[in-house]
Amino acid sequence: MAASLTIEPGPFYEALKSIAKSEDRYVALSMTRKENIGIYSVGFDDLHPVGVLAKVLRVAPLQEQGAQVFLSIECRIELKKPKSSAKPLKTSFTPHFDNHEGEDEELIKAYSTSILTTTKELLKLNPLFKEELQVFLGHSDFTDPGRLADYSVALTTATREELQQVLEAFDLKDRSEKALLLLKKELDLNQLQNTITQKIEANITKSQKEYFLKEQLKTIKKELGLEKDDKTLDVDKFEKRLEKLHVPATILKTINEELDKLAFLDIQSAEYGVCRNYLDWLTLIPWGLKSKDVFDVDRAKGILDKDHYGLEDVKERILEIIAISQLSRSTRGRIICLVGPPGVGKTSIGKCIAQALGRKFFRFSVGGMRDEAEIKGHRRTYVGAMPGKLVQAMKTTKTMNPVILIDEIDKIGNGHYDPSAALLEVLDPEQNADFLDHYLDVPLDLSNVLFIVTANTLDTIPTPLLDRMDVIRLSGYILEEKVKIAEKYLIPKTRKESGLKATQIKLHEDAVIAMIDGYAREAGVRNLEKLIQKVMGKAAKEIVTKKKKSVIITEQNLIDYLKQPVFTQDLLYSDPPPGVVVGLAWTSMGGATLSIEAVKTPNVDKTVMKLTGNLGEVMKESAQIAWTYFMSSIDKFAPAYRFFEKNEIHIHVPEGATPKDGPSAGITMVTALFSLLMDIKVLKGLGMTGEITVTGKVLPIGGVREKVIALRRSKLDHLILPKENKRDFDELPDYLKTGIHVVFVDTYEDVFKVAFDYPNNQRIQLASGPET
Repeated sequence: MAASLTIEPGPFYEALKSIAKSEDRYVALSMTRKENIGIYSVGFDDLHPVGVLAKVLRVAPLQEQGAQVFLSIECRIELKKPKSSAKPLKTSFTPHFDNHEGEDEELIKAYSTSILTTTKELLKLNPLFKEELQVFLGHSDFTDPGRLADYSVALTTATREELQQVLEAFDLKDRSEKALLLLKKELDLNQLQNTITQKIEANITKSQKEYFLKEQLKTIKKELGLEKDDKTLDVDKFEKRLEKLHVPATILKTINEELDKLAFLDIQSAEYGVCRNYLDWLTLIPWGLKSKDVFDVDRAKGILDKDHYGLEDVKERILEIIAISQLSRSTRGRIICLVGPPGVGKTSIGKCIAQALGRKFFRFSVGGMRDEAEIKGHRRTYVGAMPGKLVQAMKTTKTMNPVILIDEIDKIGNGHYDPSAALLEVLDPEQNADFLDHYLDVPLDLSNVLFIVTANTLDTIPTPLLDRMDVIRLSGYILEEKVKIAEKYLIPKTRKESGLKATQIKLHEDAVIAMIDGYAREAGVRNLEKLIQKVMGKAAKEIVTKKKKSVIITEQNLIDYLKQPVFTQDLLYSDPPPGVVVGLAWTSMGGATLSIEAVKTPNVDKTVMKLTGNLGEVMKESAQIAWTYFMSSIDKFAPAYRFFEKNEIHIHVPEGATPKDGPSAGITMVTALFSLLMDIKVLKGLGMTGEITVTGKVLPIGGVREKVIALRRSKLDHLILPKENKRDFDELPDYLKTGIHVVFVDTYEDVFKVAFDYPNNQRIQLASGPET
């Protein structure tokens, strides 16, 4: 056959040009033993010994460099030893022509017939073989078995080694056998490919057929009026929603304008998606739909008592609000603020209020919120714009008068766009009837919504926001209340969650008391619940692994389940020495006791006072006032004692890692200084709180309930309170006041007489003067 090769510029190109000009013009072609080998570094040993002899017909230079060489392939040859190692290689050879003499003609004919049959089957499966076969027929015919075997193998995708084996088969029978084997392998491969192709085409054809049929069916239904397009379906959906709503006229006008706009927009356009989403939100708002209010004080009391133990003053305030709503038939203008330490039940009380009124409940937290768009929504021009939380609350609850609880309002962030300013409009009864969400851009009436906000402290709530709220304080629970809460609510709840039965675990009351006193002294019960869960988990493990029938938890074995107690004592001193006085403080976690310590150390220069204990600015000022009053009143209260001459007075408030602030430790610091000066202990079991002025006047303080709870928890039984706080103490429930001897003071002289047991203490002698 004739063949062509493309030759790159180089030694081969130059050699072929010279061969083309010679008389014989013969060149040998042989395959390298390795496929990836540099052609200019090939030696005689790198070539297969059997190749073909070709006659150079013409060398045609190419424009892109190099040349195309046209060859006439003559016969098989077997290469002998090279004549020289110079490039290009020159060698002698032995030609091999097909010789049919001595061959079994019947066998050769059978092989040829099989090759032809297999080739025809290949032609059916692969049309590319047909074109190559026509090229072959143009140069030869099928009457020569050798040529037939050679060319049929050339049609296959056999490897270079397999093709070389056929080339090296000089015996016609051997060659035909190898050729037939390669053709059969090719046929199997093509049949497999054809099967895969048919499966894929069948699936594609089926999908295309279904698609065309569906499109035709859709067109037919549309023509007959049996089916509508996507745009019509959207419009029908919006109109169907509007039928169930009582939309105000101004808002209905906006909706109709948007529906008209939607009708002219292409469904594929971006504006269509924006318009459709806007209409979707407008029609999802439950315009005019309200839950029927249930104003029943007795029912509300039952719901509150069922889920909450204690908190009688809080429940009373809530019932008063419901009673007023019952008479006025409305809760308009009410914004309740529940303030208290974590875990006292602020959020759950909000749910109970919603349940008592028969309204839907929605909660969201504003803790850490820094963007007003969370409240008032985003402008519709922004990608992915959404309405604010209040609109989402209406959509979720499907009523215009839900109970919305805004959690953690004291932790709201102060970002570039102040969200607390946005809440001013929401929580103002005079403004929220026409609340304007940026996304909806139509007035939304929030006046029927009962807003409840929760906070741990009021200090960080902006004053304009706080003015709009009805504040109800949840002060926390004392030991007795926590025990009852654990028995009535926490133990049954955690036991059920742990999959335990009442007969499988018994938690004695003494164990609960030890758990509260040693591990969970905070104002709330959240940590107590976690501890009970931990005990239940360990008990469940014992029942499963140790096959116990029941587990009994007592005070004695509680340590096996919770390890060592976190709190061993609440007070630093069971019997405070001179210079140490117990004060009472309020924190966001509830009430706490503070042991104010005062000591003196020599200082040769002058008398100075030093303060430590991580104190805030207000508390430092309070200490300065106490120091000033102490120095000015020594002659009155301790005339027999000399002033701290050339001593450094160090006042410390223990637990230096805990920040402390506030003015209520004033009388405590003065008393600690007098105790240090006179070297006399204060009355045993005494706690005190009150702000002092430089003239000795005692001013009222806040957090009386929390401080009384801290006093009881520390097992103190004497209390000094400012006279102005008598009304706060009188409002406390009897179980908090029982067993506490309280003295209300107006000036520091009253404090001094109680603290040092005057006139019973013979070591105390006041300066002569009019009786107070």
